[in-house]
Amino acid sequence: MKFNLTCLALILCLFTSCQQNPATLTTEQVTAEKDSVLRLADATAKDVSARGPIAWLDHFENSPHFFMANDGFLALPDYKTAESFVKETLVKQLRSINLHWSAIRVEALTPEFAIMAANYYEDITDNTNKTTVYEGYLTATVQHTAKGWKFLNVHWSGKSGK
Repeated sequence: MKFNLTCLALILCLFTSCQQNPATLTTEQVTAEKDSVLRLADATAKDVSARGPIAWLDHFENSPHFFMANDGFLALPDYKTAESFVKETLVKQLRSINLHWSAIRVEALTPEFAIMAANYYEDITDNTNKTTVYEGYLTATVQHTAKGWKFLNVHWSGKSGK
């Protein structure tokens, strides 16, 4: 009897795991979501390059779930910290940012979430007019909100020696 119950439980598990996931996206939805996330990437690069670091706040999700890591360290644990850092420090230290992405990859997960990954290249000019080049790889979870796609979490990995 124990064997039969075990087999029945296994069959039920297999059956339920093979059912279609209601969050499964159609090919058209995946394409539309990827295009939307690519527009987020393009808008972010243009806005940050045109308006400086304050523009980042328009593209971060204002959520307690937001965080940003940099080279393996948690740099900004939440949106409130990010907002404070950008407004009180970054805008005072940086004159301009020139941000470019390349080889952008988007993986649509659900209608609400996607993964974005890309090479990044930044020329950052500080208030002493010194320009520093940063480049590396970014990975991020992006979320579709009432205001469009936003970065929910971000990790920047810089290239060594840069």
